[in-house]
Amino acid sequence: MYDRSLIRNISIIAHIDHGKSTLADRILELTHTVEMRKMHSQYLDTMDIEQERGITIKAQPVKVMYDSKDGKSYEINIIDTPGHVDFSYEVSRSLAACEGTILLVDASQGVEAQTVANAYLAIENNLEIIPVINKIDMPNANVEETQKELYDTLGIKPEETLLISAKTGQGVPELMEEIVHRIPAISGDISGKLRALIFDANYDLYKGVVAHVRIFEGRVSTGDLIQMMSTGAKHEVIEVGIFVPEMVPVDSLSAGEVGYIAASMREANQARVGDTITLANDPADEPLPGYKEAKPVVYSGLYPSDPKDYDNLRKGLERFKLNDAAFTYEPDNSSALGFGFRCGFLGLLHMEIVVERLEREFNLDVIATAPNVVYKLVMENGEVKQITDPAKMPNEGEYVEIHEPYVDLSIITPTDSMGAIVGFIQNEKRGDFVSTNNAGRNRVALNFKMPMAEMIFDFFDKIKAISHGYASMDYEIADYRQSKLVKVGILINREPVEALSIIVHEKKVYKIAKSLVEKIAEQIPRHQFEIPVQAVVHGRIIARATVKAYRKDVIAKCYGGDITRKMKLLKKQKEGKKKMRMLGNVEVPKKAFLSILSIGKEDKN
Repeated sequence: MYDRSLIRNISIIAHIDHGKSTLADRILELTHTVEMRKMHSQYLDTMDIEQERGITIKAQPVKVMYDSKDGKSYEINIIDTPGHVDFSYEVSRSLAACEGTILLVDASQGVEAQTVANAYLAIENNLEIIPVINKIDMPNANVEETQKELYDTLGIKPEETLLISAKTGQGVPELMEEIVHRIPAISGDISGKLRALIFDANYDLYKGVVAHVRIFEGRVSTGDLIQMMSTGAKHEVIEVGIFVPEMVPVDSLSAGEVGYIAASMREANQARVGDTITLANDPADEPLPGYKEAKPVVYSGLYPSDPKDYDNLRKGLERFKLNDAAFTYEPDNSSALGFGFRCGFLGLLHMEIVVERLEREFNLDVIATAPNVVYKLVMENGEVKQITDPAKMPNEGEYVEIHEPYVDLSIITPTDSMGAIVGFIQNEKRGDFVSTNNAGRNRVALNFKMPMAEMIFDFFDKIKAISHGYASMDYEIADYRQSKLVKVGILINREPVEALSIIVHEKKVYKIAKSLVEKIAEQIPRHQFEIPVQAVVHGRIIARATVKAYRKDVIAKCYGGDITRKMKLLKKQKEGKKKMRMLGNVEVPKKAFLSILSIGKEDKN
C-alpha cells in the first residue's frame, strides 16, 4: 500500500519561450528519471516539430521520484504545458488534473500577456501557485523589475518568488523542496468507486486508443471492465501504466495517480477528452466536471491534393482529433477542390501546426484554404445563420445584417512603441482602444476591442516589427458586432474558384482585392494562353491581374514583304490562343490558397 500523502501533481505554466521545457529537463536530471546517455534538451517535447520550432505544442506528463531533505521519497507527476495563446486549451486541461502549478517568468523579458492569462487559469482552478523567476544567469536579467511586475499584475510579493536558472540548474533543488512542501497532497478515496478523468489521449497501432488519465477516486487494474460515463460504452483494460516519461506498464493505478489506460478501443471517438472512466460492475454515481468545450475561432478547408486520398485524410483527422480535443472538422466539398473537410482551429498557429502534423505524421499531402472567422447572418425571417465558409455566404439581399466576432486584446509592450501600436490597430485594424495599465518599468499593458478577422491579415508580424520583437499579446473572444462586410469572389480564367473567396470590410475591399489577385497571379504558372485573375463583388469585377502567356515569335520567318502577311500570322496566333484559353484547364497551385495570409506584408504604411 503506497503512502498517498507523498504524491504531488503539478503543471508548469508560462509565456512561450520562458523556459518550461528546460526546467523539466533539469528536474528529470536531478531525479535521475532519464539515463544521462539518453538525455537531450527539450526531452518532453517528443514531436519533431516541437524540437525544430523550440515550442511546446502538446501537454506532456511525466512521473519522477524525488528524495527530499526530510528523508522521504515523493512521487511527483509533472505536466509540461504549451505557452502560446493558441494552445491555452491544453493548459486548462492539464490544470484540471493537478493540485498546484509552477508559474515561470523570464527574468530578461518580464511578465508577458500569456503569463497573466495562465496565472488566472490556475487561480480559477484553485491551485497552489509557486511563482518562479527563471534565467537569472542571463546578462540582461532584471530580477527586481520582474518581481515588481509580478506584484503589479498578479499581486505576488517579491519574497514569495523563487529565483532559478533552468539552464544551469541553479535554484532547482530549492524549487523541488518548495514543491513537496507547498503543493497540497492528493485527495480522493482509494476505496471509493473509480472515477478517472481523461485529460488527453493518443492512438497506438498495437494498443488502439490510449487514454491519459488522472485517477480521482478508486483503483483500476489490468483485466477490469471499464465504462465511459458519457456514452456507456464498455471495454476490457488490456494495460495500465505510468509515464516516466515513456509509457511503462504497472499492475494498477489508484486515486491521486496520473497514468494511462489502454482498453482495445479501436475507434478514435471511443475515448473523449474530458470524459470520466468508471468500472462497469460498480459504476460511480456521477462523472467528474470535465472541461468547457473549446470553441474554434478560425476555420479553414482541408482537402487532399489527390482525391483518392480522401479516406486517408478522414482517418487521419479522426486520429488527430483524438490527440487534439480543440480541433473540429466536418465533411465539405468544393467545386474547385472536390471533397474535403471544413476544420475549426483556436488560432492561426494552431492551424499551421495541425496542417504540418497531418502531413508529417499521417503522410498526407493537404491543401488548406484561406482561414476565416465565424460570421453570423440575420436573415429576413429573423433566423440567425453561422457562416464559417465564405463560399456559402448568401447573396446580397438574402440577409438583413451580418455580425463579426470581436476580441478583447491585451498587448504588453515597451512604452516607446505604445503610440505606434495604438495608431496601427485603430487606423489599419478597425480596433478600439479601451485602456492602458502599468506593467512595470517602461512597459504598459494596452487593452483593445478589435475584429477577430483583422488578426488573420499579417497582424502578429506587424506588432512584433513595431515593437522590435518586445510586445506580447493575449486575446479572447468577447462578443459579436454588426459590420458592413462583403464577399469577394475570385475568378481564374473566368471560372469562379469558391475556395479562394474571402469576406472583408467594405472600406478595405478594393485594397485587399487588388492585393489578393496579384498574390494569386504570382503563384499560377504561365501557360500558352493568357490567364486573367479577377476579384468580383456583387457581380462586378473590381480588380484584375494577368498571368502573361508564353509567346512564340510567329513572324520571325518573315523578312520584309507586305505587312498583311505578318498581320495574318498574328491574327491566326491570337485566334489559336483564344481557343486554347476556352479549352485550357488552369490548375491552381497549393500556395495560391494561402495567398491571403501574405496580404499587406509589402505595405509599409
